[in-house]
Amino acid sequence: MSLSTASGATVQSPTRKVPAAKIQFLPEDRAWIADRIQEVLATGQLTLGKYGTEFEQKFAQFCGVQHAIAVNSGTSSLEIILRTIGVEEKDVLVPTNTFFATAAAVVHAGGRPVLVDMDPESFGIRPEDLEKKLTSNTAAVIVAHIGGIVSRRLPDLQEWAAQKRISLIEDAAHAHGSSYKGVRAGAFGIAGSFSFYPTKVMTAGEGGMIVTNDARIADEARIYRDQGKASFTVNAHVRMGYNWRMSEPHAIIGLKHLERLPAMISDRQRIAALYARELLALKGLTTVTVPTEGVCNYYKYLVVLNERQDRKTLKTLLREQYGVSLAGEVYEEPLHKQPVFVKYVSGPLPMAEDYCARHLCLPIFSGMEEAEARHVVEALKTVIG
Repeated sequence: MSLSTASGATVQSPTRKVPAAKIQFLPEDRAWIADRIQEVLATGQLTLGKYGTEFEQKFAQFCGVQHAIAVNSGTSSLEIILRTIGVEEKDVLVPTNTFFATAAAVVHAGGRPVLVDMDPESFGIRPEDLEKKLTSNTAAVIVAHIGGIVSRRLPDLQEWAAQKRISLIEDAAHAHGSSYKGVRAGAFGIAGSFSFYPTKVMTAGEGGMIVTNDARIADEARIYRDQGKASFTVNAHVRMGYNWRMSEPHAIIGLKHLERLPAMISDRQRIAALYARELLALKGLTTVTVPTEGVCNYYKYLVVLNERQDRKTLKTLLREQYGVSLAGEVYEEPLHKQPVFVKYVSGPLPMAEDYCARHLCLPIFSGMEEAEARHVVEALKTVIG
């Protein structure tokens, strides 16, 4: 394949390759995990055991909340939260620039997702856009921390939700360890949802976590995750629950990555700082910045192209001629453009359509070398200018 740069020059095959993402498990961590998985295999306590409990306790402490409930995915953690607050036949405000699961959880919980336009500053949402979609049937709003950025508007969103007497829920699937004004993601709303899918800043292989300061929500969540049973040892089903449990092997993996999380975030922040410095010279794109009093885990490093162009061709050029693989967008098509959600569309959402079409996610991961980041920058300078 012959591809040219923005200047028309032909480049040689890449001598360095930079992956879009990489999961890091150090050798000593793999040994620690293997030892404990051997233990639970020997005892037969493979679910709702001591490691799941320890993971919950330590994650709650990390987030600065009273309760954490481990489940099998970030998707189910959202659905459980929605079930505990009761959204059946109610409206839930959902950002259109988020993953399918955010809105799908509303549908599965019996509610109706109402899609809201995005805030270009943070890729989050704004109270003024929520106000346009508010009705007497609105029960909740879900805020998503895209790319790990907690918006500076979060206090405004808290105040707005409190005034309207609707529940604020956080989809913090991207935001393990992110914060704003000293408050960690997950602790702003009535409850928060985390994902431990393998691409996330920390992983459990699979899994999710509900965090909350509300004891009733915590108790209900524990019932819902275990087939709606009142307790683990008694087959008395009091809720229409499901098998949403987290296994002990997954909890063990999550425990070790939670221990490593501060160091892994520090690695990402180091690379993000390099990008921020070096990309200032590029006229073809701008970076999405973190609020002054915010801390970002840099699940994604977001940049926005100043002009629309064919991203597929751009990504192919970067990968095949420079060895730079870009991560998937967040998100290429907003939810109101997805066929499954067409019936929930109630008008144009132009900001999301524009920014979803123009943004890129640069490679960033724990263990990434500065030389790799500089290689990404040089490739972008050549291709975009």
